[in-house]
Amino acid sequence: MISKKKILITGKGSYIGTTVKNWLLDSDEQQYMVDEVCVKDKNWRDMDFSRYDVVFHVAGIAHSETNNATEEIRALYYKVNTELAIEVAKKAKLEGVCQFIFMSSMIVYGESVPFGSTKKITKDTPPKPVNFYGDSKWQAELGLAALKSIDFKIAIIRPPMIYGKDSKGNYPRLAKLARKLPLFLDVNNTRSMLHVDNLCEFVRLVIRNVDDGVFHPQNAEYVKTTDLVVEIAAVNGKRIYLVKFLNPLFSVLSKRVALINKVFGNLNYDMALSEYKDDYRVRNFKESIQLTEEV
Repeated sequence: MISKKKILITGKGSYIGTTVKNWLLDSDEQQYMVDEVCVKDKNWRDMDFSRYDVVFHVAGIAHSETNNATEEIRALYYKVNTELAIEVAKKAKLEGVCQFIFMSSMIVYGESVPFGSTKKITKDTPPKPVNFYGDSKWQAELGLAALKSIDFKIAIIRPPMIYGKDSKGNYPRLAKLARKLPLFLDVNNTRSMLHVDNLCEFVRLVIRNVDDGVFHPQNAEYVKTTDLVVEIAAVNGKRIYLVKFLNPLFSVLSKRVALINKVFGNLNYDMALSEYKDDYRVRNFKESIQLTEEV
């Protein structure tokens, strides 16, 4: 009988942590035992990590406005995203955990670029965070790299925008517009995205293969924001009409309004960077939107 892998997810109740937990427990292999722990207080420090094979660290702060943040908010990002991640990893290593998986972010490479510009991240692109959110993730990665050893593998995942049913972030904002607006901009951009089921399967494979290193999973297809909105509208039984006459105005505004670049700018991983030895892409684009939008 194959012994089950014991996994501890830090960040109890988080969207990604809970979704990955359910994915592992529902796996056909049925070889995982999964616990979640809240790390907002100090009680986790008294836990016995030695019974776990893997710690999957998803606890962190994201999706916050960074332009007008106070020094207290900035300090909190580093306390949670950097210091906490390293402290949890140190405890895991000290108590004999074999693998530590850290949820980083594409944000370590900076933000989207404006209309008309292209930003493709390749294996040769160095991390270059432009705000304290991205830097807090990058500093965590640097601290974790120093802990890696033969007996303690560190896997760092830098996903692009994650979406799925009940997800947070830019997707639900776009979906809300797609369900209401009769018109939408026809902008020719490309974005890397990752459906949550594809992320879950990727994490499962990284655990199964006891991988270490830095990983950049993404969907098999780049996404054009306009196509995304059209598909969301179609799934909801609506037709949305595309216009281009406002593009010049939005191009000018993009130099001042960061949200426009987040929605319509170009930001993607080279597909070669996202290759993996096993197939983790269990959902294609159309299927992922149908699953995300289903009632």
